Amino acid sequence: MNSKLVLWSITVGLGGFLFGLDTAVISGAEQTIQRIWNLDNTIHGLAVSMALFGTVFGAAFGGVPADKYGRKKTLLWIGILFFVSAIGAALAQDVYTFMFFRFIGGLSIGASSVVAPVYISEIAPPKYRGRMVISFQVNIVIGILLAYVSNYLFLGVGGENDWRWMLGVVAFPSLIFSAMVLYTPETPRWLLLNKGDEAAARKVLAITDPEVDKAVQEIRDSAKAEQGVAKEPLFSKKYSLPLLLAFLFAFFNQLSGINAVIYYAPRIFEMTGLGKDSAFLSTAGVGLVNLLFTFVGWYLIDRFGRKTLMYIGSIGYIVSLALIAMSFYTESYNNVPLYIFAFIASHAIGQGAVIWVFISEIFPNSVRASGMAWGCLTHWVFATLIAGVFPKLAADLGGGPIFAFFSAMMVFQLIYVWRMMPETKGVSLEDLQKRLIK
Repeated sequence: MNSKLVLWSITVGLGGFLFGLDTAVISGAEQTIQRIWNLDNTIHGLAVSMALFGTVFGAAFGGVPADKYGRKKTLLWIGILFFVSAIGAALAQDVYTFMFFRFIGGLSIGASSVVAPVYISEIAPPKYRGRMVISFQVNIVIGILLAYVSNYLFLGVGGENDWRWMLGVVAFPSLIFSAMVLYTPETPRWLLLNKGDEAAARKVLAITDPEVDKAVQEIRDSAKAEQGVAKEPLFSKKYSLPLLLAFLFAFFNQLSGINAVIYYAPRIFEMTGLGKDSAFLSTAGVGLVNLLFTFVGWYLIDRFGRKTLMYIGSIGYIVSLALIAMSFYTESYNNVPLYIFAFIASHAIGQGAVIWVFISEIFPNSVRASGMAWGCLTHWVFATLIAGVFPKLAADLGGGPIFAFFSAMMVFQLIYVWRMMPETKGVSLEDLQKRLIK
């Protein structure tokens, strides 16, 4: 691949790094803020999940500025909002101020989960699209890993204020990301279809696709095919299949319990009897396993295809979650860290590797950003619900019923992959449109 193309996808993928970093840093702060502000389980769950409420709005509306003002400008503002959120949450003096700035950070996370994969999918050649879009997920897990390591390193620094350092660290990469976005181009599909600037689109395509004339013609043909119906709302019969595929994919992603584990990893490890330091160190292990197996998914996604990775991940989910549930029921916790690592590996190679790639591929050009927003909205609504109720459910029910439920949901995901999910490996976005839109 052209070195500029790689650089652009890495730059935009850094939006995923901020996504992962901002998502996971709260795991180190959540128990401290509950104690110092004397929060009950309900308010505490709301405070921790407030960023997720923001992601719901960011995901729902992130496609609007991306379509109107362009993918590049929207990504720039996402970086700025990440910076504001990090500084504000780190300096908060009460839980309500804290929740406000965490909500702002959530807007950034939700919008980045829509716009960054769309950007990358629109500049990527079909042959490399899976690996390029998954760079977003690679950056997410790098961010998660560094958040866990950073939390461990800041543990005890500044006494009761160590959590402020944990949250404030997000500000530095936010500024770097915003500066780097300034040097990326707009996507050729947006330039051609939304701005009508064929010259600028051809300039970018000359770098991203050796067959410029063919690429321009395919984009124009897809737009022509949508003429007369392009103004149909996203939620119409025409788009029912991709809407259903995206909804179920995102729904099962969160019903695996992945965000509950990421947000509350130290708490879960402490539930098994580990001390605080050991729990934080084990949590860093979660981030490392996540990263290693995301690279495995990155290597395999354009070789084996999306469905194969989902089969592997679904089976791994079912087994590992069932073993975690059994450990809580039997109160035998020795192997729980290993089972959680296996769960994270299953996620990284399956759902984690595939979700942003798959949803960004299955919608046609005219509604890709809004379709991606729909999938992300589903993802974040269920993430918010699960993260919000997890502390109370963990206190009331314990780990057994919770992880047994997650395991059962993954059986249904396996059926979805088998019966419904199409393979999108190596197919152009325009050809996918012909297959999925009737």
